[in-house]
Amino acid sequence: MFESLLIANRGEIARRIIKTARELGVRTIAVHSEADADLPFVREADEAVLIGPADPAASYRNYEAILAAAKETGAAAIHPGYGFGSEHPGFARAVIEAGIAWVGPSPEAIEAMGDKINARNIMSAAGVPVAPGTGEPVADVDAAIARAAEVGYPVMVKAAAGGGGMGMAVAQDAEGLPKVFEQIQGVAGRLFGSADVLIERFYPRVRHVEVQILGLPDGRVLTLGERECSVQRRNQKLVEETPSPALTPELRARFMDAARKAGEAVGYRNAGTVEFLLDVESGDFFFLEMNTRLQVEHPITETVYGVDLVAAQLAVAEGRDPGIEVGEPSGHAIEFRVNAEDPKRFLPGPGVITEWVEPSGEGVRVDSGYGDGNTVPRFYDSLMAKLVVSGPDRASALAKAREALKDFRIAGPKQNLPFFLELLDNDEFTSGAYDTGIVGRMR
Repeated sequence: MFESLLIANRGEIARRIIKTARELGVRTIAVHSEADADLPFVREADEAVLIGPADPAASYRNYEAILAAAKETGAAAIHPGYGFGSEHPGFARAVIEAGIAWVGPSPEAIEAMGDKINARNIMSAAGVPVAPGTGEPVADVDAAIARAAEVGYPVMVKAAAGGGGMGMAVAQDAEGLPKVFEQIQGVAGRLFGSADVLIERFYPRVRHVEVQILGLPDGRVLTLGERECSVQRRNQKLVEETPSPALTPELRARFMDAARKAGEAVGYRNAGTVEFLLDVESGDFFFLEMNTRLQVEHPITETVYGVDLVAAQLAVAEGRDPGIEVGEPSGHAIEFRVNAEDPKRFLPGPGVITEWVEPSGEGVRVDSGYGDGNTVPRFYDSLMAKLVVSGPDRASALAKAREALKDFRIAGPKQNLPFFLELLDNDEFTSGAYDTGIVGRMR
């Protein structure tokens, strides 16, 4: 077991990693910005190092400062969490070259999956279903119009290096495509450092279903079930659940097989997620992307499969088999992302927390990054906490969710708890027959 672990992240995921590391007897090192100096993760780590001001580029994306902190504190390993440097192949490579263990997949796997066009081509060659689309960057508007005519409208225009639901937009027809193409090409260059764009067929009614994979040191790729992620705003997830209400046993087996092939195609090691879109009309599903890191929503998988994915990540990074026996899921779990944003338009609303009361009890788990008196800063993602509820079946999990959401009290910053209560009164959601358009229909 690693003697020490530096967590190159912040907030709730840093606390989550610290919790498992402490249980394993591993010394933990937090790095933090000036804005986060008073947050719980800094206090709970065995050691904490200030790495820069609030601006992420000067702190959590300041990889030289993070590496310097690791060397200064004698960290044996670095866990990147999610976001920031977690899918930056250059950071992973620098960590490994410094003689420090990287708790994640190889830089080569991160690089291969970081470009959506390359990822599509690798998956297609491996027999993983992909949506009709382009296998190379689309150079200009004329080329985009020609390729879209081949793919068929409507089309999704995507930044090849994009992720996290950003850098994509729909063109309904040839008249609207030039504006959408130029918009996404500009966003791609500005946000992701590459103006490369691809085009895929857009399916109006889809469900977003992902599969948790774990690549082992001996080359095997385990699949630990699926997560339904179709409750989204601006292509970003708000609620996830497992098992998915949409999958039959036969369809589930096909998802698992495709995800396993995806992991094997890039020699995947450690925890990752293969994301798919399931077309509601046809029942066909297509590869969307592979997230080469731990997902925000990993707790619901832990809940129904009885595993600790962070412990498994550490074991694999050490070259050990984590000893996970994959069985059938036990019960049903739902995660709600509690964000500092208004519940109507989902606009950020950071501020000082004047009241913070978390729900508790059987079947309730809260992974939080904040507490009473803390400030939710404007510099980072608005996620404050994740409420995870579980029960023997979906109906009992929904009932538990209603209780827990009413018991969760937050004052000060804006928060989206009222939206979740509204969602639980929505017949489309409670029936389980919803898709990625549900939030738009509610609004």
